[in-house]
Amino acid sequence: MAAVPLRPWRAVGRLLPLLCGGTRSKGASLSPGAPGRLPQRRYKKDVLPSPDGPVPSVSITEIRQYLRAQSIPFHDGYSCLHTPSLFADGREDQPPPSSAPYTLFIDKTTGSFLCTATLAEGTWQDFQAHVELRHRGVPAASSVVGAEEEAARQVHEDARCIWDRALPLWQLLDEEETSHTKATFGISMVTDATLKRFGVRYLRTAKALVFPWFSPRDATLKGLKLLRVEKKGDGTTYVEETLPRFDSYRNLFGLHLLGRRDTELVLTGWELDALALHQATGVVSLALPRGTTCLPPVLLPYLEQFKRITLWLGEDLRSWEAAKLFARKLNLKRCSLVRPGNLQPRPLEALNQGLNLTKILRDALPASHKSIISFRQLREEVFGELVNTEQVAGVKWARFPDLNRLLKGHRRGELTVFTGPTGSGKTTFISEYALDLCMQGVCTLWGSFEINNVRLAKIMLTQFAAQRLEDQLELYDEWADRFEDLPLYFMTFHGQQNIKTVIDTMQHAVYMYDITHVVVDNLQFMMGHEHLSVDRIAAQDYIVGAFRKFATDNACHITLVIHPRKEDDEKELQTASIFGSAKASQEADNVLILQDRKLMTGPGKRYLQVSKNRFDGDVGVFPLDFSKASLTFSSSGKSKVKLKKMKEEKEPSAKKAPEGASKKAPEGASKKASEGASKKP
Repeated sequence: MAAVPLRPWRAVGRLLPLLCGGTRSKGASLSPGAPGRLPQRRYKKDVLPSPDGPVPSVSITEIRQYLRAQSIPFHDGYSCLHTPSLFADGREDQPPPSSAPYTLFIDKTTGSFLCTATLAEGTWQDFQAHVELRHRGVPAASSVVGAEEEAARQVHEDARCIWDRALPLWQLLDEEETSHTKATFGISMVTDATLKRFGVRYLRTAKALVFPWFSPRDATLKGLKLLRVEKKGDGTTYVEETLPRFDSYRNLFGLHLLGRRDTELVLTGWELDALALHQATGVVSLALPRGTTCLPPVLLPYLEQFKRITLWLGEDLRSWEAAKLFARKLNLKRCSLVRPGNLQPRPLEALNQGLNLTKILRDALPASHKSIISFRQLREEVFGELVNTEQVAGVKWARFPDLNRLLKGHRRGELTVFTGPTGSGKTTFISEYALDLCMQGVCTLWGSFEINNVRLAKIMLTQFAAQRLEDQLELYDEWADRFEDLPLYFMTFHGQQNIKTVIDTMQHAVYMYDITHVVVDNLQFMMGHEHLSVDRIAAQDYIVGAFRKFATDNACHITLVIHPRKEDDEKELQTASIFGSAKASQEADNVLILQDRKLMTGPGKRYLQVSKNRFDGDVGVFPLDFSKASLTFSSSGKSKVKLKKMKEEKEPSAKKAPEGASKKAPEGASKKASEGASKKP
């Protein structure tokens, strides 16, 4: 078998409606459990702040003080506080006894709770409200009613329908078909015993493997994931579809097989990797529901029993960065990381190559250490960056290949400052710029303070579909379903906002959704009423410094839109044109300027200038072709875009911007431009 499994592409479910015989179910159940059994008490609220005010934050000290004041026994876990359940059977007006099972978990970071016995979950404010009702002897009522309950029932029925039609892979009558299927998915080395233990089945009509989502409480079927293979040229793409949708699919694959005495665990980013790991090593292996994209905090209570967790998420640098991010949630002291490399590929590939997976796990690196005492501790990481230069450069844009030639990619932990003249299309461009990355799995948080989220979402949906949906409303649901599956979130702020509130919201989103890209449009709206008595330049410097610190501390890329100074419209903007002091451009890793030649017409009116690139110093400009129908700036591909090279300062034409296609270039210059070379300053 030749194909090496890469990170699976997550596709919108277009196959599931056909298999279910109707419209695709949209799962509403967000917590593990069995629909139709015990009522799920869910207190789901907007996670991000509303314009009326931010979600009240709570510290771990306040949580402990409240529990002591209410005589609720508890003890510290790795990422949660453990208490006896307030939702289990017992007297409503009495605190739970200390001898009761500690099945209720309170997240130390957010205060959110989950009871694994009754599947009740909610925010810290919901927990306090329930304690008050309990003191009055009022029982808690289920909040799963109406449409939500019906949606959960429909998901359960559709999942059961597909599950019953799928066959155990080891029970296929034709041995040749079995061998061919295993070879297609790269699991020829995986035994039937392993497939049977994890309950993997095969759906002939879809030519897909079926991975079940069993409730950890009573092992009933909650949902499933389909994995199929698509051949694209010489490569192989793995396409995933889930029921319920990805945002509601929270299955730790293999969780139902855990024993109470298990203390060591390996977390993988793919179901097939979990199969290979368990077979080769015998250790408890689980697969995250969304791979390296996100580790939902609601799953943390199910991992509290483990004293040692090893994260082996994949074979590329992106998996390594995700492992370090997830280790923070799980508590660094108990986590070890398998660093990707030629001799340490992803688990399934390691099994196929006959490598010693037990030795690889034994050589896993601790997630935390007290200090770096010599180059020895950094040696492997430096070597890894030298070997994987393309991955170190970051995620590549699909719609802006010329931006890749300059910036090389989108990297975590950086600050990008973006500016452009008023009315030049800054918001439209930056929305496509962020959408491009989001479509490649970069979890994105949008903070649009200038235009409301409905209008922004409409722009992004049009760019996503690359067509005017107003003229084809019958296609809206199809494109909206696809758009909804993107890891994209919006802050609900609008207008002037306090910088502390914005930073707190960003911190919350990073923890809840593993956000790696934040777009803030724009900085001027951070300078609200509280800064009226303060020098505006000093206030802006403080805000830029806060974003710079956040990007570094959270390994999160921040794209910050800043309006330019009021200058002559006929002059092109420079780095010095950014409003405020020089701190914004000094703190930024990248500075992008959307130039708009208002006196010109036709192609070449707008172009993007990269005036700072801290990663490798390459700067330059390239033209943008705007399509009004699709609201996109990306190249149409009909003509080859010429990358223009920035001149040295000593040359007379250094301060002149490219004049566009209408001006004839000097002889020899067109050849240099066509090479697309960029120059380090």
